[in-house]
Formats: sequence, C-alpha cells, structure tokens
Amino acid sequence: MYAVHDTLVMAKRSLRHTVRSIDTIITVAAMPVAFMLLFVYVFGSALQTSSGSVQYIDFITPGIVILCVVSGIAYAALRVNNDMTRGIINRFRSMPIAPSSILGGHAVSSVLSNLVSVLLVLLVSFVAGFRPGAGMAAWLIFFGILLLFTLATTWLAIVFGLLAKSAEGAGAFSYILMILIFISSSFIPAGSMTASLRVFADNQPMTPIVETMRSLLIDGIAGPRAWAAIAWCVALLIASYLLALRIYRNKTA
Repeated sequence: MYAVHDTLVMAKRSLRHTVRSIDTIITVAAMPVAFMLLFVYVFGSALQTSSGSVQYIDFITPGIVILCVVSGIAYAALRVNNDMTRGIINRFRSMPIAPSSILGGHAVSSVLSNLVSVLLVLLVSFVAGFRPGAGMAAWLIFFGILLLFTLATTWLAIVFGLLAKSAEGAGAFSYILMILIFISSSFIPAGSMTASLRVFADNQPMTPIVETMRSLLIDGIAGPRAWAAIAWCVALLIASYLLALRIYRNKTA
C-alpha cells in the first residue's frame, strides 16, 4: 500500500506545479477552446458541408478533446525531463519511497489534469451548441477510451521526457501527435482528402480513435472502428510503459 500512498504524494506534487504554472493552464485549457471557437465560428460555415448532415460543432468536438489531451501530456514530458536533468530524481531515489511512485506520480497527475481540461472543453462546446445524442453507457465508454488514450500518450510523453537532453526537446514530440490529429478525420472527413493523404489518415491511430469517440457522442454507439481504436491505445500504452521503465532503469542505474 505504501507504493500507492507514495504515488499519490508524487502526483500531488506534480499537480501543484501545474496549478502554479499560468503557461500550462493557458496551453492546456485555453488553446483547445480557442481552436474550437476558431473552427466553429471562422471556418465552420465553409466546412459545414464536409460534415454532411451532422452539425460541425458536433463533428469536431471529439477532435478538440483529443487535441486538448495532446497539449496536456506535453507538460508531463517537461516535468519528467526537469526532474531528470536537475537531479531531483536522484534525490528522490535516496529517500525511502517506492521507486515506482516517481514516474507513476507524473502519470497520475497528467491523467487528472487532462480530465479537468477535457471537462472544461466539453462545457464550452455545450455553450457553443454541441448537442450529443449519447446515453449514459455511451458516455462511460467514451471516457473509458479517453482514459486509455490519455494513459498511452502520457507514458509516451514520459519516454520522451527521459530521453530528451533539454526541456525544449522534451515538449517538441507533442507536435508530431498534433500533426497526426490534423491529418486525420478530426476536423474534416478523410474522404475529402487527396488519395495519398486519405490512405495515411485511414491507417494512423488518430482516425479510428476520433471516429469511435464521435460515433459514441453523436449516435450513442461505438461504431465499426472501435476495436481498432482500442487496439492502437493498448499497444501504445504497453510499448510506451515498458520502454519508459527500461530507459528509467538504465539512466538511474
């Protein structure tokens, strides 16, 4: 049980850093909201036809939620990198605390802070006109997939935080995930892209994840790509977690 207690203490420390950082709050919460308002009120009239009979705000909300998570997990990479490069992890390892709690605390705080950011984005989307048709079961599955995605990308962020030589390098990896979001069906259907982009969009992880979350929110069902979405998240989570542990052990041995 002491490992759980130590992990929660570490998570509380990381959350305290997040709350005290105005830059983090602006990037994690304000930026996705700004993107949503930009797409809906500036580009929405031009893009409405691409979303078919579905209102554009309903179409892009799952993509904005994913973008919110990717913006947030970049700070997990920054915090891990700061702890590594400033010798804080070595100091923790000299104390009588569970070794697993050091990285585990960062993972827990990332999930909690991202959950708050997602709830804020969903609240603003409701104000902007988002009207989902999901029932209780669909919402629970939606948050289950969202939790899986957040855990998977958080551990991927930790990998980059451990590997990077500077804070700037640690946070840069999130731009790769953002590019994947924009070259997916998050904001326009993949079918409206050129042939080469459509092939890429259909076969990268963001498209089945976003389409499954959209189907859950709009129609109340998981849709045909749910298993692909879950498989991508589980594979990414297992690979990132094992890789993070290996890198951590090698760097702190």
